[in-house]
Amino acid sequence: GDAHGNVIHLGERDCSVQRRNQKIIEEAPAPGVSEDLRNRMGTAAVALARAVNYTNAGTVEYLLDRDGNFYFLEMNTRIQVEHGVTEMVTGLDIVALQLQIAAGDALPFAQGDIKVRGHAVECRINAEDPTNDYLPSAGRITAFAPPSGHGIRNDAGVYEGFEVSTYYDPMLAKLLTWGRDRAKAIAIMRASLGRYRLGGVKTNIPLLQAIASHPGFQAGEATPEFLQGQFTP
Repeated sequence: GDAHGNVIHLGERDCSVQRRNQKIIEEAPAPGVSEDLRNRMGTAAVALARAVNYTNAGTVEYLLDRDGNFYFLEMNTRIQVEHGVTEMVTGLDIVALQLQIAAGDALPFAQGDIKVRGHAVECRINAEDPTNDYLPSAGRITAFAPPSGHGIRNDAGVYEGFEVSTYYDPMLAKLLTWGRDRAKAIAIMRASLGRYRLGGVKTNIPLLQAIASHPGFQAGEATPEFLQGQFTP
């Protein structure tokens, strides 16, 4: 939303794959969401933002039941970690738009101008040991060579020689992939995770590879309980 009364939504993301109620894989568009459901969720989010005269980027979070009913959970009044998947499917720079709005500019497009193209998936690369109750892993990064190529985006906050402590969030980087459809985006993600080189600390990359290869995830059937009981890496 901007300061001129314009409010639009940029579609939805699915963030069902979580550990300890924190997301580790996000994607857009959400699998299994119909155009009607997408419009209803978007319309409700816009109405909420208008009701509070919201100005900035924000994310309205819902819980979705098996019958397609959605329930308001919370609104994050900030940009989120997984904003990159929305940028990849819309072609927009959300950070730049935030700066423009903060400068008093109006949104340069309307709702009808928003087009979603293809599919994007994001994996959070964390310094932790999934085989040991996700125990944080500290130490110096001795090698760091993320994959690159068409359809691959890296958002990284570390480098070779970086010292990883236990005092902060364990996320080291984000790996994002884009494909013409969900199957292609997942295939690129699987290949990219296999080429990801990060040494010196334990990471969740093997777990992410196992999830991306799991039939349940590939079928779009993941729920927030996917790791806790329904999935064994």
